[in-house]
Amino acid sequence: MADVVFQRGSVAGAGSARKRSSLRTALKRKSTAAFLMTLPLILLIAALVIYPAFYSLHLATLNKSMMKFIGLGNFEFLFKRETFWLVVRQSCIFAISAVVFKALIGFIVAHIVHNVPAKGQRKWRGMLLVPWVIPPAMSTLAWLWLFDPSYSAFNYTLSFFGIGPIAWTGDPDWARFSVILVNVWYGAPFFMIMYLASLKSVPEQLYEAAAIDGANWWQRIWYVTLPMMRNIIAITTLFSLIVTFANFDIVRILTAGGPLDHTHIFATWAFRVGIEGSDIPLGASVSLFMVPILAIAAVFILRDISKRGNEA
Repeated sequence: MADVVFQRGSVAGAGSARKRSSLRTALKRKSTAAFLMTLPLILLIAALVIYPAFYSLHLATLNKSMMKFIGLGNFEFLFKRETFWLVVRQSCIFAISAVVFKALIGFIVAHIVHNVPAKGQRKWRGMLLVPWVIPPAMSTLAWLWLFDPSYSAFNYTLSFFGIGPIAWTGDPDWARFSVILVNVWYGAPFFMIMYLASLKSVPEQLYEAAAIDGANWWQRIWYVTLPMMRNIIAITTLFSLIVTFANFDIVRILTAGGPLDHTHIFATWAFRVGIEGSDIPLGASVSLFMVPILAIAAVFILRDISKRGNEA
């Protein structure tokens, strides 16, 4: 009897081993098929992103005529220019301020839309996404008319209250405010739709449990909503920070970097130096300076996400 039980156990063990082996084989086949299906996209990314990145590194080591290797000479030249550090400071102010306000406005609007009855949510989502759907160059032209020094719609409205006129794009401080305002107007809907999707995934049972424990509205936001949304907030912030740092069209159309280079950011100043100034290697050096700044931000944000994932 014992021999029969032992034989049955051996057969069952062999059968489970064969199942595990066949499962591993099937998974390997699926992984191979998935890789082959994504290979064209990987090659496209390599052609459109990786190759230009390495080519810009090569350009940054050449002189203005692109005939002589000068190593880090372009970077040494930039570090000695006061305008370069003005661009670095302005880029950080522009990117950080815009991302903070976009995240804050997106979070508030997402909560408002989330509490709208289901029938009306689709309409509000569509209307609030309009600024993000319109091409930035086209919408910035409309803002340029609103900021026009002679026919500004804003100044016309403020005149009824005895305020103004304000040199929206002629004064350095107001010009900074103007480009940040337009970027926030354009980018806040992206935060809104991402946060709204994240809010939909928060279980209602958590809010009910918090309400039973006596938590008020702010405590439910702080102890339930924010912890559940932290990963999507971090990823959205990182993505927006990269896009905002590399922003070109809003600043180029609205102020062209003026007045006196006080609204230049990396992208616009690289264009000014590289294209308009006919110094392609120096322009490439300016644009490459974004890499270490964004890399540091990405390391801190992604490390925080992985740390919370390990704790969970």
